Amino acid sequence: MTDMMETEKATASAWFRRLRDEIVAAFEGLEDSHAQGPLSDRAPGRFEVTETRRASEDGSDAGGGLMSVMRGGRVFEKVGVNVSTVYGQLGEAAQKAMMARKGLPGMADDPRFWASGISLVAHMQNPHVPAVHMNTRMFWTPHGWWFGGGSDLNPCIEYDEDTAHFHATQKAYLDPHGTGHYPRLKAWADEYFYIPHRHRARGVGGIFMDDYCTGDWQADFALTQDIGRAFLPAYMPLVERRRAQDWTDADKDAQLIHRGLYAEYNLVYDRGTKFGLATGHDANAVLMSLPPMAKWP
Repeated sequence: MTDMMETEKATASAWFRRLRDEIVAAFEGLEDSHAQGPLSDRAPGRFEVTETRRASEDGSDAGGGLMSVMRGGRVFEKVGVNVSTVYGQLGEAAQKAMMARKGLPGMADDPRFWASGISLVAHMQNPHVPAVHMNTRMFWTPHGWWFGGGSDLNPCIEYDEDTAHFHATQKAYLDPHGTGHYPRLKAWADEYFYIPHRHRARGVGGIFMDDYCTGDWQADFALTQDIGRAFLPAYMPLVERRRAQDWTDADKDAQLIHRGLYAEYNLVYDRGTKFGLATGHDANAVLMSLPPMAKWP
C-alpha cells in the first residue's frame, strides 16, 4: 500500500492547496467589493501568509504548510485558511486513539502516518453575517487511508433563508455521489458539532464525515472534493446578502457571546485541534480557529 499510495497522496495534497488558493482569492474579492455599509471606509483586508513546520522529536523533516490569516478587514474580523501536509510517526497517545477509533492493532508496530488537508474558520465583522467552518483532509497509515471533513454554519443571529441556502447547496453537491450522502452527513454534523456541557448545537449545522473509506479511493476523493467545492457557493451569497446590514450594540454582544460557545467547543471537543497539538504541528496554526474576541455571560 505504501508505494501505491504515493500518487494518491500527492494528488490530494495538491487539490487542498488549489482549494485554498481559490478561497483566499474569493475572500479578498469580498473585501475589495465591500463599498457600502458598515466599515466600508476601511482599506480592504489582506491575508498574511506564514509558512508552518511540524516539529519532530528527532529534528527530521516532518512537513508543514501555509497559515493564511486576515485580521481587521472590512468584512472579515478574523479569517484563517490553512493548508498542510505533515508526516512522521504517531506518538503513543495518538497510536492508542487510532487503535480505539479504527481498530488497528498494528499501529504499535508501524506508527507511521501522513496527513494533508485544508482548514478554514471565518469570524465576521457584521453580526448578521454568520461565522463558518470548513475543512477537508486525507489521513494515511500503512494500515489504511481515510478522508474526512465538511462545513458548518455558525450564525449568532439566525436567518432561516440563510440556513436553507447553505444546506440546499451542500445537498446539491453531494447528491451526484448518492442521495443518501446528504442526510447521513447532515446527521453526522449535528452529532459532531454538539456541545454537551451547554446542551445545544454549536450552530445550524452542515455536513461532516470522519474516518471515511469505502475502499474506492477515487470515489472517496471525488466526494471529498465536492464537499470542498460546495463551500464557496454555499457561503459567499450569505456574506453578500448580510454584509451591508447595520448592527446594534446588542447584536455585537450576541455575536461575542456566541463566539464563546465556538471557543469552548474547539478547545474541549474538536478532534482536529487535539490531533494538531498532539502531533507537534504549529500551535498558532492549530489554534487559528479561535475568535479574536469573545465573551461569556
